[in-house]
Amino acid sequence: MSPLHHSVRALALVAGTLLAPVWAAPIIVELSAEASRPAVNDLVRATVSAEASGTTPGELSRQVGSQINEALKIARSYPAIRTQSGNTATYPVYAKGGKIESWRMRSELALESVDAASVSELLGKLQASLGVSNLLLQPSPETRRKVESEAMVDAIAAFKGQAKVIADALGMGYRIKQLSVSTSGRIVQPMFRGAAKAMAMDAAPMPVEAGESQVSVSVSGQIEVE
Repeated sequence: MSPLHHSVRALALVAGTLLAPVWAAPIIVELSAEASRPAVNDLVRATVSAEASGTTPGELSRQVGSQINEALKIARSYPAIRTQSGNTATYPVYAKGGKIESWRMRSELALESVDAASVSELLGKLQASLGVSNLLLQPSPETRRKVESEAMVDAIAAFKGQAKVIADALGMGYRIKQLSVSTSGRIVQPMFRGAAKAMAMDAAPMPVEAGESQVSVSVSGQIEVE
């Protein structure tokens, strides 16, 4: 091959290289967005307990069992309230010398309902003989799922809004490369504990204010800007 042919071929390769499209690597941007919505605390969970002291465990069992059975009988008149037996524990009370002086027993009954008014009324009656050891209000599973879906739409819209701002500022387009979604909930109403027993003749409903909890959805991921 002549030197002229070599020169022509070299020029052709250089020209082809210059005319070939240059593909720039896309810019990867990490983003995150969050949205929150209030959810009504429409599910009430309460725990009532019977306690007694005595000289023998058998005696305590009969006494505490009678109180729990009476509470169940009253609760059955409220069909909207679900009841479930809770923890039962018997433990000794020691004298100074380490000898068992007496026994103490505690038995719990759990209540759950979306009817706050009925729970309030029932607790007022049960406090005549039982203590309210726990009262918690929170969104029901159905309410939580609905609010989570709404907050998810908000969070994704916020994520896309951020992506568009960045792409527009660079004068480019974008596509979502990776996306992850997580949810969380914060019960803003404090937990109620340690209510004292009411007087036997006082069956006034226990005040129950539903309030709201915050349900949050976080969206994080990556976009390609090009």
